[in-house]
Amino acid sequence: MMYQIYETQRSLMEPFADFAQAAAKMYGNPLSPLGHNPFAQRVSAGFGLLYRLGKDYEKPVFGLQTVPVDGIDVAIHERVEIDKPFCELRRFKRFTDDPETLTKLKGQPAVLIVAPLSGHHATLLRDTVKTMLKNHKVYITDWKNARLVPLSEGEFHLDDYVNYAQEFIRHLQARYGNCHVVSVCQPTVPVLAAVSLMASRGEATPLTMTMMGGPIDARKMPTSVNNLATNKSHDWFKNNVIYRVPSNYPGAGRRVYPGFLQHTGFVAMNPSNHARSHYDYFNDLLKGDDVSTEAHRKFYDEYNAVLDMDADYYLETIRVVFQDFCLVNGTWDVKGVDGKTERVRPQDIKTTALLSVEGELDDISGLGQTRAVHELCTGVPASQQRHLEAKGAGHYGIFSGRRWREVVYPEVKRFILEHHAAKAVIKAEEAATKPVAHAATQAAAQVKTSASKTVKVVSKPVAKATTTKVARKK
Repeated sequence: MMYQIYETQRSLMEPFADFAQAAAKMYGNPLSPLGHNPFAQRVSAGFGLLYRLGKDYEKPVFGLQTVPVDGIDVAIHERVEIDKPFCELRRFKRFTDDPETLTKLKGQPAVLIVAPLSGHHATLLRDTVKTMLKNHKVYITDWKNARLVPLSEGEFHLDDYVNYAQEFIRHLQARYGNCHVVSVCQPTVPVLAAVSLMASRGEATPLTMTMMGGPIDARKMPTSVNNLATNKSHDWFKNNVIYRVPSNYPGAGRRVYPGFLQHTGFVAMNPSNHARSHYDYFNDLLKGDDVSTEAHRKFYDEYNAVLDMDADYYLETIRVVFQDFCLVNGTWDVKGVDGKTERVRPQDIKTTALLSVEGELDDISGLGQTRAVHELCTGVPASQQRHLEAKGAGHYGIFSGRRWREVVYPEVKRFILEHHAAKAVIKAEEAATKPVAHAATQAAAQVKTSASKTVKVVSKPVAKATTTKVARKK
């Protein structure tokens, strides 16, 4: 019933928001007669704020047109590579006519960015994508709004999230031979499960796995988000925050956790900060500070655009991650696309290098929650594990903004390139030994046919490569 009430309210507010927008333009335009009123600027600012508070925020677009690579602007073409019922795998393909730049682009690592399915759209990671495009082939998971998915597509479970992640990883591996995975916030848990299951089956796993601000072990340094999940029962969530999609959407009748409830929860975490931000926006409109007002609009166009999550996925995430702690307790079983159930065993990961990133001031995933991944992945050599704590960074600061670009990204880039280059060296060595091995086989065959005694060919192991230790950045 609450969803229907919300939709009614939204419909009633729409004409008022349109009026406020028109009034703000009329009083703010110097060519309008109303713009010469002594109080025009103040009236325009007031209507402008009312419009922002009352408007409906649609899904933003990435809008990435070009990216600079070594001083050359490279064109970006965004396209959907795989279209699943609940997710699109989006690729940002780079184009250039410069031969040297093109050669460089082709040799760069392929990265799958797994965006969170926790209320916001994947465009929240626009800065992450834009920055990584300078040095990587970039793909991202763009999760669909559950209210737009017809009931005929079935339900979406946490197990399906894990299966989607595996399918996307295999897609990049088939295209490029290998790939790297970067998971931001919520997907750290299902991504770890996906890679663990692949390792347990003996499949090739990504070269690196970067975990950023996620609840691997939500018991450590619990935040208000963690406390809400642990202080309420599973039935409480089922009875109080799950509603059916109204009839005016394609997904009518689907049980969902509505995006507007998630947005309310986000705002409730720091209400004074948001109130101050809107007050500052009003004052900036009065002063004519176009730079500050545009920055406010860009942030809240993204922050206020939310999506619904399928009820089964949401409730299972609450139980598995925040209540039963199935991953760290070793009790998480995942059903694959073949219907078989397998136990998630992070200790089976052997060949994937691991980087964890945390923000010092993260109020969503507390310090230690992401770093706990190193305690689970005991099969990964210590030399291939690294942790970064970004000083002064909050939750969003580790993947967006100045601290992401200047502090976190250089370490992520270095980590990926280090292990990507190491793999390239191994491949080159393997390619170089193939002719030698072939010649040795032919020679052995000739000796065998020309002599009666058996000749043994012994391969001597190559000396181990020197391991370079990189100090962990605190």
